[in-house]
Amino acid sequence: MIWYVDFSRGYIGKLDLATGAVKEWRRRGGPKSEPYGMVFTKGAICTTKSGAKPNTIVRFDPGTEKFQSWAIPAGRHLRNMDVTPDGNPVMATA
Repeated sequence: MIWYVDFSRGYIGKLDLATGAVKEWRRRGGPKSEPYGMVFTKGAICTTKSGAKPNTIVRFDPGTEKFQSWAIPAGRHLRNMDVTPDGNPVMATA
């Protein structure tokens, strides 16, 4: 599987390389959510919601197809994400 975010449309999606099938999920806020950074960790996709004020971290569970979000009060534009050695997502502002 290849997971991706579509910044301009506000979607998280996956491409199944074996079948060519594409499945997408619209994020709350749609195009205004501006998803950007993304990591896969602990069985979920974590992305930034850079179009929100305050910026937000969004977690998507592919098994349940449910979203969770947490506001990040500091920083201007959340962009890049990575994963710590113990599997926790971290992010950087631009």
